[in-house]
Amino acid sequence: MKTAKQNIKVQWLVVGVGLALFAIKVVAWLLTDSVAVLTDAMESTVNVAAGFIGLYSLYVSAKPRDREHPYGHGKVEFISAGIEGALITIAGVLIIYEALKRLRSPEPIGNLDEGIILVAISAVANFIVGWIAIRQGRKNNSLALVASGSHLQSDTWTTVGIVGGLILLRFTGWLWIDSLVAIIFAIVIIFTGYRIVRSSIAGVMDEADEQLLAKLVDWLQKNRKENWIDIHNLRIIKYGAVLHLDFHLTVPWYMSVKDAHTELDAIESTVQKQFGDSVEMFVHTDPCRPAACPICQKANCPERKKPFVKTLVWTVENISSNERHSEDSLV
Repeated sequence: MKTAKQNIKVQWLVVGVGLALFAIKVVAWLLTDSVAVLTDAMESTVNVAAGFIGLYSLYVSAKPRDREHPYGHGKVEFISAGIEGALITIAGVLIIYEALKRLRSPEPIGNLDEGIILVAISAVANFIVGWIAIRQGRKNNSLALVASGSHLQSDTWTTVGIVGGLILLRFTGWLWIDSLVAIIFAIVIIFTGYRIVRSSIAGVMDEADEQLLAKLVDWLQKNRKENWIDIHNLRIIKYGAVLHLDFHLTVPWYMSVKDAHTELDAIESTVQKQFGDSVEMFVHTDPCRPAACPICQKANCPERKKPFVKTLVWTVENISSNERHSEDSLV
């Protein structure tokens, strides 16, 4: 699948850059002996480990469906994201522990100029690669890539703060600044880890993605055809980069099976224009009833029983309910 190959390619970039930046940060830490720089280096070890976990999950999720996995292997992305989030959280806790030790027993810090330059370079690289990963992940609905990108960008802001702290330390000589900066950004790291774990649990539990639903409903509303009289009972399940949609589509009752199938092809094509080819749809067609005439936009309908009143604007609330709509739904 095209999107799977794109995701794997970007994840390889994440892993490669992660390894290079880890080496740079280790050099910076050895030069300075700064616990704040150690914070950055420890997070990079998590970046590398998480990058390989994410890469493995993308390979697994790209496998074709089989008898044991009729919906594919995409759920593994949620598991890998959960592991990555847990690793991030653990790293944050360990950083706080080390920083508190340094607060009690401050140690001299050297070669600050060289350390600041190296850490600043890593911040720029992290931000760019993180942006690429998040952009690709959102485009292809890959939580593993979004998690990797979010991790890298959280690392960026951590690094920026650490650079600021090191510059302040450079001009003041206050050693406690090093530990304070480490603690502040360790808390940021822990919060980022929590959010990733929370998202992965939501995916495993098939929790409704309200933003995705709203985006889909808005797209359907904007591209609505007159033969799509109504949609209800819409549900979305994410399996990695693949979206599984099922809903009920109301069409004119006198349509042939062939014509109704043509409408299904049209709605599938419309959805794929916005969400890519990794969309699988299961649609139940309902014949229209006289109660739907007041909300039916079809012009010159030969079987209209009641005059058209007003278009029912689809929303997440009304399109998700398992209830066919009528004039009463306009209230």
